[in-house]
Amino acid sequence: MNITSLPALTVVVPTYQERDNIRPMVALLEAALAGIAWEVVFVDDDSPDGTAKEVRAVAREKPYVRVHHRIGSRGLAGACIEGILSSVAPLVAVIDADLQHDERLLPKMLAALQADPTLDVVIGSRNVEDGSAGSGLSALRKWGSDRANGLARKILKISATDPMSGYFMVRRTSFNEVVLNLQQQGFKILADMLSASKGRWKVLELPYTFRERQYGESKLDSAVTFEFLGLLMSRLTGGVLPIRFILFVLVGLSGLFVQLIVVKLALATLTSSFALAQTLGVFVAMTTNFILNNLLTYRDRSLKGMEFLRGLLSFYGVCAIGAVANVGVAESAFRVVPSVVLASAAGALIGALWNFWASLLVTWRAR
Repeated sequence: MNITSLPALTVVVPTYQERDNIRPMVALLEAALAGIAWEVVFVDDDSPDGTAKEVRAVAREKPYVRVHHRIGSRGLAGACIEGILSSVAPLVAVIDADLQHDERLLPKMLAALQADPTLDVVIGSRNVEDGSAGSGLSALRKWGSDRANGLARKILKISATDPMSGYFMVRRTSFNEVVLNLQQQGFKILADMLSASKGRWKVLELPYTFRERQYGESKLDSAVTFEFLGLLMSRLTGGVLPIRFILFVLVGLSGLFVQLIVVKLALATLTSSFALAQTLGVFVAMTTNFILNNLLTYRDRSLKGMEFLRGLLSFYGVCAIGAVANVGVAESAFRVVPSVVLASAAGALIGALWNFWASLLVTWRAR
């Protein structure tokens, strides 16, 4: 690569605990992109295994390697967005750091975008002819991926066969058109981009075979499923409701069931006082809500150790104020519109909004 020229292509690689994959990834990109002016940006979410440090070591040897080190942030979508925005290249590719995406497809993606100026994005697809999930996915993960692809295509009205792919190349000007409408939380940025484009983008899918992970462990877990459902619901609202708020509300709804169960159990086994049983139910529901929010809604800011205990206490305080606001708004609304349903809903809405924003600013504030 001629290091005095501006890159024609930036390759964005989001990372979290991928130290062992950095040098192999750079070597594979060097082989695949020989003769092309390119750079690679590793966007690292402050990996405790020293991933960012490893990238810096490589960057001292190779000027086309960069690191974008994020502090206090977690999440693939946000990492991809920041990495793309950091590029000056007209074309940007996103590829996983786990070596499961076939980097040899990158020149074909690049050639397609350069040959057709009306093309907005090229997707590395496992679902078109000659594409395959190979042995890179277990039977369960493949089943889940297929179901997720089907949901995304149907609900978000996406025609691409593999909107859940994490491997794509996008024209920077096209990305700029949708970036303000993208959700920074979650794993499936391609589906979000395609949905935000509202069918205006010209899309090309090229086949590749998904490979097995060589080093490290997969970051996919049950929380990703909830984030994906949150993305679908967010897109159904036109992006007005962020994924984090939707997850917060879903967790709150689960708390209602927890509260009812605890109240019934308490009345059956511990006390005959409804007020005492209700108090216990609310306390347990707030506790489970905090735990679930820490695992799901705010997983990128997850609290541990003493921070977990301090966060729990602050969450109790936030929810207590929210409960007072809920009752006060409901009473005021009932005086204006004497409808139990409407007044109660108004109170619940204000209480939920208060709990969400207050917990965001106090309990899980960015550090």
